[in-house]
Amino acid sequence: MKNTKAIISKAVALAAVLVLAFGLTACGAKGKKITIEVTGPDGATSSFEGKTTDEFLFDAIDDVEGVTIDGYDSDWGYYITAVNGIEANYDTDGAYWSIYVNGNYGEFGISQQPVTEGDVYSFVYTVDQAAE
Repeated sequence: MKNTKAIISKAVALAAVLVLAFGLTACGAKGKKITIEVTGPDGATSSFEGKTTDEFLFDAIDDVEGVTIDGYDSDWGYYITAVNGIEANYDTDGAYWSIYVNGNYGEFGISQQPVTEGDVYSFVYTVDQAAE
């Protein structure tokens, strides 16, 4: 009888450890860590970090505190008009928001840009020299 109690006690303790380990793993794996950088017209860059479970950058923005995006849906995807309240108006001065991924010019718009663990996504205020 003593062995049975000891075995049951060990099984309960092991189960508790497994539940705790699973809980810690689930909390740690609650998303992909990403960094968002915002470079304004003055060239100053601010950096923000967050974790997201979203697949695309447009949705992941909601999970990064300190970053806001304004814009509208267009025939080519979501068109960004402002980042953190800083507006870019192409019609007025040729300004727009560029997206970079790990320092490289983005191949996708914000709606289609996949989010990957550890990547740095940069929104850079850009002025088209040809539009001036």
